[in-house]
Amino acid sequence: MPALIESYKLGDIEVRITETDQPNKLNVDCNDGSYHSAFTIRRYEYKNYRRHMNQRIKNAYKKQHAEEE
Repeated sequence: MPALIESYKLGDIEVRITETDQPNKLNVDCNDGSYHSAFTIRRYEYKNYRRHMNQRIKNAYKKQHAEEE
């Protein structure tokens, strides 16, 4: 199992950041109970653009729920 870097809640969304086989990449796993999303980012992006990444996650989940209605 990949090493956990960080786990936190973003509203209803559970975000888990884990290491990958590549030393400069991280895996971002998001789940709000209804939808699941996973993608990879560079360590640099995680360290320097975390606020932007979190905003994009929140917007994507809002869009998923809006399409459901």
